[in-house]
Amino acid sequence: MKILSIVGARPQFIKAATVSRAIKSKDDIEELLVHTGQHYDDNLSEVFFKELEIPKPVWNLEIGSGSHGEQTGKMLQEIEHVLIKESPDWTLVYGDTNSTLAGALASVKLGIPVAHIEAGLRSYNHFQPEEINRVVTDAVSQHLFPPTRNAETLLLAAGHARETVSCVGDVMYDAAFYYGAKAESSSNVLSQNQLEPGAYILATIHRAENTDNPERLKVIFDALTSIGTKVPVILPLHPRTRSALDTAGLMANVMENCQTIDPVGYLDMVALEKNAAKIVTDSGGVQKEAYFYGVHCITVRYETEWIELVEGGWNRLVPPSSSEELMKAVTTPTSLFSNNDAIFGDGHAAEKIVEVLCANS
Repeated sequence: MKILSIVGARPQFIKAATVSRAIKSKDDIEELLVHTGQHYDDNLSEVFFKELEIPKPVWNLEIGSGSHGEQTGKMLQEIEHVLIKESPDWTLVYGDTNSTLAGALASVKLGIPVAHIEAGLRSYNHFQPEEINRVVTDAVSQHLFPPTRNAETLLLAAGHARETVSCVGDVMYDAAFYYGAKAESSSNVLSQNQLEPGAYILATIHRAENTDNPERLKVIFDALTSIGTKVPVILPLHPRTRSALDTAGLMANVMENCQTIDPVGYLDMVALEKNAAKIVTDSGGVQKEAYFYGVHCITVRYETEWIELVEGGWNRLVPPSSSEELMKAVTTPTSLFSNNDAIFGDGHAAEKIVEVLCANS
């Protein structure tokens, strides 16, 4: 069996690492990795391949940045060429990026079955590009792998056949198990940045709805810089966020009151997450990783696809409309619930995904 795995962005590299490792254990499966180049900066791409021991991409499309239509269109064209040449038995796509959508559309139009890992998530915000990518990818996929029971229920209620939906758990939880201890032993990111465990706030802001909206951007960073005068705020800056802060004239204040660093690799990010007092983010993946490592998360969005974490008290949604409310959410003490309730499976999702694909090939 030949599997073509399509990745292009940081969260997909992490997910693909776990599935690729499970595929390696099978002698009768060939995996070909396609890197679209959606994330092309070394700190957002190359370092992940090295740290996570992901197989070298057979195809690197080097698409780069661009508008959603431009980027997705280029990906469709290039991925189609690869699919015609390789003729895989399955195309694997991950999550909700433009790479996900382009891989799914190109495959299904050629009659190649698509398996969507992390299917069934919904924020119900159709102004969010990721939401459109999720919905369309689920609609055209032949097999769906929801990471939670909530996502599974949604897919079945939407009319997907029971035999096409397999809730095996979340491959990000697999990664947390596998790489968590490695991060503790190999990362020195805390000492490099003079951070004490449990005594700093980790913040990651990168979504376009926050960075490209000057009002929201100011609300978020007014809060973070105010908090930074009282407790260290470590801020790995996504290139989009750095550019937006420069344009808005906010960068000097951020630099003065927060510890800004370049984007970090996966192991350094895990170390930062595990040792943070709290995490402020607009990232879907970081919300889950905070839960995996028992850290309270404040999500700077109006909605989240990980509603289980909000209902369980691990994640608090704070819309980016008031700096005061965001500051209050970050500085107010919180009580955390148990995280041993197997929301995301048992840490063996990748192995189960491979077994399902083998049974359906």
